[in-house]
Amino acid sequence: MPYFHATSPLLGDVVLVGASYFLAFSVFKSIVAVSMSMSMFFGGAAYACETLKPGPKGRVVEVTDGDTVVLDNGDKIRLIGMQAPKLPLGRIGYEKWPFADEAQAFLDDFAMGENVRIYYGGARKDRHGRVLGHLFVDDDKEKWAQKAVIEAGLARVYSFSDNRHCLDELLQAERKARAERRNIWSHDYYRLRDALKLQHLEKREGHYELVEGRIFGVGDTAHRVYLNFGREWKTDFTAVIDRRVVKHFTAMGIDLNKLDDALVRVRGWVDIDDGPRIDVTHPEQIEVLALKSK
Repeated sequence: MPYFHATSPLLGDVVLVGASYFLAFSVFKSIVAVSMSMSMFFGGAAYACETLKPGPKGRVVEVTDGDTVVLDNGDKIRLIGMQAPKLPLGRIGYEKWPFADEAQAFLDDFAMGENVRIYYGGARKDRHGRVLGHLFVDDDKEKWAQKAVIEAGLARVYSFSDNRHCLDELLQAERKARAERRNIWSHDYYRLRDALKLQHLEKREGHYELVEGRIFGVGDTAHRVYLNFGREWKTDFTAVIDRRVVKHFTAMGIDLNKLDDALVRVRGWVDIDDGPRIDVTHPEQIEVLALKSK
């Protein structure tokens, strides 16, 4: 069955598969409604920004890179929910990612010297002692650092199982930036990966990637659920979900077994184990682009 590609400011590079796929397009008459239906399927209003908890205030005195700042009270803030291109920051032999300087410069212009408020959306510190939060200039929800950097095409959405708030809005911002090929989205380093191009994926081992493809079959075992993207599960790309994680999908009304033959986008770190794979630790790592009709 042929794939049909479409682009919109909200969704970016949507892919439709045949006339019977993604029924939301026939139910909702506007692209905004379609975007909302997708984000609710793998987002959830329970984790919206309205549920953030207030954290420390301060003035930004240093912008370390595109997703880290330091406040005048000494707090080092890791902007949760996104991953900007990385700088070496003194690490010998570490290769600077494309657009790392631009991301740092953008955040510096946005936040340096500004009075800001940090809001928590889950775990409050990482193992390095950095504060994990969303940053708002002047405590103004319209001056949200994460959304601004992602909209500029200078970061990708990057989430953790214990920090899942605000992802719907950030994913929409990412789709818009990607559709308009802003900054990182114009560079091959960050392009969407095809789940069927195994040699390319194998070369991206150890990298954070966005991989698109059709789920060929769902393997449901005692310890894991496997979303297989090809017939040869020992060599083809697979998204792996630990059985302990399935409850998070179930709580959001998601039956993983019904994703058979769906077209999806999976984000995460590529590993090689019986072919390239991404471990999925929470629902927001999977975006459904098209569902097979019943």
